[in-house]
Amino acid sequence: MAGTETAVLGFAGLGLLLLLRVPVGLALLLAGTVGIALIRPAAALPTLAGEIFAVASKPALTILPLFILMGHLAVVSGMGRDLYAAANSWLGHLRGGLASASIVGCAGFSALSGSSLASALTIGRVSLGEMRRYGYDDSLATGAVAAGGTLGILIPPSVGLVIYAVLTEASIGRLFAAGVLPGILLTTLFVFAVWVVVKRAPDKAPRARLSRPWRERWRALARTGWTVAVIGGMMVGLYAGAFSAVEAAGVGAFLAFATLVVRRGLNWRNVVDVCAGTLRATGTAFLVICGAFVFKTFIGFTEAIVALADWIGAQDLSGVQIALATLLLFIALGTFLEGFAILVLAVPLLLPILTAADVDLIWFGVLVVVTLEMGLISPPVGINVFVVKGIAEDVPLAAIFRGIWPFWLAMLAAIALIVAVPQIATLLPDALYGSR
Repeated sequence: MAGTETAVLGFAGLGLLLLLRVPVGLALLLAGTVGIALIRPAAALPTLAGEIFAVASKPALTILPLFILMGHLAVVSGMGRDLYAAANSWLGHLRGGLASASIVGCAGFSALSGSSLASALTIGRVSLGEMRRYGYDDSLATGAVAAGGTLGILIPPSVGLVIYAVLTEASIGRLFAAGVLPGILLTTLFVFAVWVVVKRAPDKAPRARLSRPWRERWRALARTGWTVAVIGGMMVGLYAGAFSAVEAAGVGAFLAFATLVVRRGLNWRNVVDVCAGTLRATGTAFLVICGAFVFKTFIGFTEAIVALADWIGAQDLSGVQIALATLLLFIALGTFLEGFAILVLAVPLLLPILTAADVDLIWFGVLVVVTLEMGLISPPVGINVFVVKGIAEDVPLAAIFRGIWPFWLAMLAAIALIVAVPQIATLLPDALYGSR
């Protein structure tokens, strides 16, 4: 069987396993190992063992459990509630202000958790009840939380950017810096989307409440000082060169733990929840990464990527055109595949083509993460939508999906702006680390 045909068969087998609801990591491991056995039978088991050992031995991946631990500590310490309360005190009196406050709260919590699911879950628990109490339309309220949560994989410290850095061997520090301005841009576009929705349909949000007294606003803002200290201590030290990205993750986890202790939240139940949640999330992440590396090796044995690169070269496409075509592919895949799986599966396979086309991998990494954010709320999979559904059980899925479209279009606008003005993603990395 020809290499290209074997690669197609491998992707078909992978797709079948995913349709059968086999966990992504196991599906990748199984499809990759069987594929290698079809081409080089003697290499199947050694490759499986070797790739798993190689992934487990990567020092850079130590950053994952540390950031995941920091996010879980931030949840139980109540920092997410403080962030939403502060955003609500400043924006809640505006029409649609509670939805905007949810988005700003998600953006702030994203800088603690690096996880879209944690951001949507934490802020959703404290904001959805508030919005429904004040008569907000269910689609606007749930859509704002589901979309706001996606900022967790863009605003640093972002787990999505960490995985991309490991897969492409790009600088984690550069990628974190590159995610700052796009994260602010996307947060602003989300708030603008709320304004547009409320402007077009005023009945979706109640009339403005009385504004909070200034003293109350400043007190609410002051309560976010713990959050600022954790984020600042971690990111300032990283960008100042005081410690590496892995050390920054350790510092962040320690500061989050110290916050939990000082705020008297350290108890047996919280310890169990944090440890169990961190272990589950870390195990899932490493299983997917191991599976992706095994499957990537299988595709390498088929030499299908060489054939694809030759075909693309014959089309005489520019680097930007190749990048845009890849992003369109990711957007389409996001409608039925989980974003993390797309990242670890597709990026290593396409990396040689992107490198040959001289695509800026830092700029492209930010765009990839934004497209993965779109997948988090795209029907029918939309993981963030199902997270919000778990909080607002009586809201129909159709209503939640209906509410995400303004924010989905805002993400599309963000991609267009970053493509048209690459400096949005490259300005801070070049300023902090020097132009490449």
